[in-house]
Amino acid sequence: MNLKVLLPFRIFADISGVTRIVAESIQGSFGLLPHRLDCAAALVPGILSYETPAAGTVYLAVDEGVLVKTGAEVLVSVRRAIGALDLAALNQAVKRRFAVLDSQEREVRAAVKKMDAGLLGRLAVFQHER
Repeated sequence: MNLKVLLPFRIFADISGVTRIVAESIQGSFGLLPHRLDCAAALVPGILSYETPAAGTVYLAVDEGVLVKTGAEVLVSVRRAIGALDLAALNQAVKRRFAVLDSQEREVRAAVKKMDAGLLGRLAVFQHER
């Protein structure tokens, strides 16, 4: 099979010779083998693994998205993905990424609070002047 993992603004991975794929959908974990019938599935955040003869089993942490299998082509479109050869390295990469995202989220929330406070203050002044 040929596996292509797509992010919103780039191709994350394009792998050929994939012998097995395991992903997590809203109905649970499922596997894909080369001769399985075509299908589509809504993916939930979790681990997607694939196997090739050259690299063995590779693990990807993926965000929510969609998987579509048509013939030998498997397209996975997700918001975010992180890859690693083993689960320990993937665990560390995910923790680092979430630490950065948490920090950015706190900064965005603080900026939104400032904007809200400014807007409410201006609305109060506007209403008082009427």
